[in-house]
Amino acid sequence: MDSRTLRANTLLMLTAMIWGFAFVAQRIGMAHVGPFTFNGIRFALGGLSLIPVMIAAGRPHRDIAHPSFRSGSTMLMTGGVLAGVALFAGASLQQVGLLYTTAGKAGFITGLYVVLVPIVGLVWKQSTDVGTWLGAFLAAVGLYFLSVTEQFTISFGDFLELLGAVVWAGHVLLIGWFSPKISAIRLSFIQFMVCSGLSLATAAATETVTLQGLAEAMPAILYGGIGSVGIAYTLQVVAQKHAKASHAAIILCMESPFAALGGWLLLDEMMSGRTLFGCGLMLFGMLVSQIYPQILSRSRRRRPGKA
Repeated sequence: MDSRTLRANTLLMLTAMIWGFAFVAQRIGMAHVGPFTFNGIRFALGGLSLIPVMIAAGRPHRDIAHPSFRSGSTMLMTGGVLAGVALFAGASLQQVGLLYTTAGKAGFITGLYVVLVPIVGLVWKQSTDVGTWLGAFLAAVGLYFLSVTEQFTISFGDFLELLGAVVWAGHVLLIGWFSPKISAIRLSFIQFMVCSGLSLATAAATETVTLQGLAEAMPAILYGGIGSVGIAYTLQVVAQKHAKASHAAIILCMESPFAALGGWLLLDEMMSGRTLFGCGLMLFGMLVSQIYPQILSRSRRRRPGKA
């Protein structure tokens, strides 16, 4: 492994750690403000933190204020709004779900989007493989041990996180379709601002906000906005310039164990043997869904051609 690859993988692992511990920050923040207030400010900060990234990428500050940026192309605005609505739906389900479940369980259930992306992609007639279905099966069994009780019930929080995982999968597909055609950074900026606007509008209609609550929640909001959205996003972009896509996907799966570790260290969340077994199966299923296509691709390259 050369130094550039090692550096890229290290940055990706740091990204996964930041995202994993963000589940802890989200739970801590909601002790003082509502879920929509938290998300509204968080994504506003995340969007604003991308301005230096756009400047560093050679996009002058005047581009942001220029009418052409505000109006944008049809593709940019359509992609930004659609991705922003999907982001709002996924983030809202995740944030509200965290009111009723632990950070560790939320991290693992949310991580199911890795397996669900190719399955949801079938709607767009995208092909999938045996590894995806095997990974989905293992993850589903793991989810049973993690969230389903012996009375075959699932907690409200876990159910919301599961719905959120489906939305996250759709969001990934949207980003995957739009990002090659337009500026990924501008797309992210618009989707963060759309998500923030929808969250703040919902908060204004459903939540009571106090200055004291905002002040007490601000450290968690700053971590969730600048750390999880701004810094981690930038690290991912920088790292994936030199990391293989397959390696990146596998390393980023570690977000789930970091969420469980953070919940244990900072929130005293404990997991039973049944829950840990479920987490292990889910993580294994995520890894299988990512590793199998690479093994299949290598075997095909090594296979001798027909005469």
